[in-house]
Amino acid sequence: MKRFLIVLATGAALAAVHLPAAVAETPYGSLPAPSGCSAPAVSAPAGTAVESVTAARREGGTIDGTGVVGGTVTGVPAFCEVTVTLTHPGDNDHARVRTWLPVSGWNGSFQALGGSAFAAGDNGVGMGTAVKNGYAATTTDGGLADAVDAGWALNAKGEVDTALLNNLASRSQHEAAIVGKQVVAAHFGSPASYSYFNGCSTGGRQGYLEAQRYPDDFDGILANAPAVSWDEFEVATLWPQVVMNNERTYPSACAFKAFTDAAVAACDPLDGAEDKLVNDASRCDFDPRRLIGTTVVCDGKELTITAADAAVVRKIWDGPRTASGRRLWSGVPVGADLAGLAGTTAPDANGQVRGAPFPVPRLWVTNWLKKQPSFDVSTITYDQFTRLFEQSRTEYGRIIGTDDPDLSAFRDAGGKLLTWHGQADQFIPAQGTVDYRRQVERTMGGGKRVDDFYRLFLAPGTAHCGLNKGGGTTDDLAALTAWVEQGKAPRTLPATLLDATGRSVDRDLCRYPEVSRYRGHGDPAAASSFRCVLPSRH
Repeated sequence: MKRFLIVLATGAALAAVHLPAAVAETPYGSLPAPSGCSAPAVSAPAGTAVESVTAARREGGTIDGTGVVGGTVTGVPAFCEVTVTLTHPGDNDHARVRTWLPVSGWNGSFQALGGSAFAAGDNGVGMGTAVKNGYAATTTDGGLADAVDAGWALNAKGEVDTALLNNLASRSQHEAAIVGKQVVAAHFGSPASYSYFNGCSTGGRQGYLEAQRYPDDFDGILANAPAVSWDEFEVATLWPQVVMNNERTYPSACAFKAFTDAAVAACDPLDGAEDKLVNDASRCDFDPRRLIGTTVVCDGKELTITAADAAVVRKIWDGPRTASGRRLWSGVPVGADLAGLAGTTAPDANGQVRGAPFPVPRLWVTNWLKKQPSFDVSTITYDQFTRLFEQSRTEYGRIIGTDDPDLSAFRDAGGKLLTWHGQADQFIPAQGTVDYRRQVERTMGGGKRVDDFYRLFLAPGTAHCGLNKGGGTTDDLAALTAWVEQGKAPRTLPATLLDATGRSVDRDLCRYPEVSRYRGHGDPAAASSFRCVLPSRH
């Protein structure tokens, strides 16, 4: 179960791919290999130096993603892999930029792949999928490690390694775009016709970073479930553990599910149809105290929901607040799996249960805030949590916040930004993305003007990075390419979702701020039975 949650949290796969194909490497600046897969001359991006360039022909086939995320893609055609290793002089870092070039069938476009959690890039599954679809693809490891490996956070003096943090935060993705485009142009003899970025979670944040700071890098950016406002939400997602530890109450995953199921059942009809989906999670005001005294069956045993259980759930749904009641961030959305961030251990020999924090916020607090990898986050009080939240914002907001609402340079460059975010995202509350979108509207003249280049779609009942990863499907990249290449802006985003029972239903995801409403007739599993309307409070 823990591995499953980590996979959901980190979204797209990352790191390197090991294939059984023969390797034909050529040193930087040497003659082309006989296979036609050769190491091109590469100009170093500003502030970097090229340490090496190698080339290797890969036969494709099935690619198993490396690292904790894993994953598999089959039917990948043969490709040439060019690896460029960059360093920032004086920083002692070594960032690998890998570009996969289809041996045949190139569609003329370039696609850069983002990372997950603390990994800067893809682990091979996204790269393989891109090549399978005809793209030349690039990703970078930023000189970092796997998704939940923060061993690089602190240097030998116990201080934050600012060079590697900057690689994760901003510069490595931009440098990969520059290098990847050079490799593509050298290999095919002409530059790519269109350049795209594709990422979810950390990859989504990287996409927003590109739009904010490097508006000329990509024609189109697909940035889903983006981890924007990283400095704030990363601390905020430790809140469920802080609540359980301070209230000394640890509901079981089964009890949490009972609260979620009850809330979904209560708020399901708000869109006019009982379809096992909450189409507008922000309107759901289910009070968890309604379950006090009810019984649920967990592992064959009856369990009675207590007032303490309900109090914990209420605080988690509400989100972190200061002692005076000031809201710091939104909580876990109603309908999302509460056990994702409010995980617990199995009972010990004495029947005691402890919190089992999700690794990403735990590592952020222990390494970047406390600078003590062994720090016990279970000791954090409510007051200490508020101080940590403010510390993170002060120390890291400008470095990795990624929430600059001025996208005018990206707009003026002709770029298009497309995002979907699951409304049942258990790790990155969708409200953070909605709040950012609202800031952009206030900064750039309102929703209609922003829609010209940036559109957001909210996916009911969808977990973190769930679409196209087991929680439903949508052809989001096709929608983006049609917008970029043909000027067809997506009015809706057709998708197949999974309802609360696991059944597939078709929906047209509505363009923010619209929400889905049942027409009053027709099959609730069919998209045609719903229409997009402005919410009553809008």
